[in-house]
Amino acid sequence: MQSQDTTDIAVAALQRLRRSGQIRAISLDLDDTLWPIWPTIAKAEAVLLQWLAEHAPATAAHLGDTARVRALRHEIVELRPDLQADLSGLRRESIRLALTRAGDDPTLAEPAFDEFFAARQRVELFDDALPALAFLSQRWPVVALSNGNANVHVVGIGQHFRASLSASGAGMAKPEARFFHAAADAVGVAPEHVLHIGDDAALDAQGAMDAGMHAVWLNRAQLAWPHEGPEPHVTVASLLQLCQGLADR
Repeated sequence: MQSQDTTDIAVAALQRLRRSGQIRAISLDLDDTLWPIWPTIAKAEAVLLQWLAEHAPATAAHLGDTARVRALRHEIVELRPDLQADLSGLRRESIRLALTRAGDDPTLAEPAFDEFFAARQRVELFDDALPALAFLSQRWPVVALSNGNANVHVVGIGQHFRASLSASGAGMAKPEARFFHAAADAVGVAPEHVLHIGDDAALDAQGAMDAGMHAVWLNRAQLAWPHEGPEPHVTVASLLQLCQGLADR
């Protein structure tokens, strides 16, 4: 649990940012910031296996379980480096590879991926996610900036976002500075006037700072900062604490 002193420091730092007038937009990570990603992926992979058992049983038998599904997904990363930033493409091609190896029809990769992708959108939000989205979007334009392939409109939170950028759609990924700059461009502000919020120390916090943005590291697990050099402008333990710090005083 975060100490009261640490909480007070975070809230005070956010209040200073708020009062400075420097923040004119918010960019926000999705996976593991608004919902836990791996339970979602595990459920989607189970749905995929069930679909394959009905439509491509040899492939389902060859894969066996979700661990093998995930291993094949990692294998395709090595085989198709051109798809590194395209998680949908990587997943689709890993399914195609599994079908081909098992002697099933590789064109089934498309409907199989559609089943997986639909299940991947069924996320369970953290308790503080919806209140935080409502709070932030009432005060600033908010841009989703994700290396994942969730669709905020399908998930059911699209009304809170002015724009949504994914690595799959943009052809680039965090921590590339130009991806962060694309988020700033999407709402017509300079990077130095964007506050980026995300859970990943390297991809989100360090990436945002390197791109010239203000960075809030959402550190739910209370980990130590893992990098050398400057720490994030603010570290919070929850989105609730973030909103407390950014509230009008």
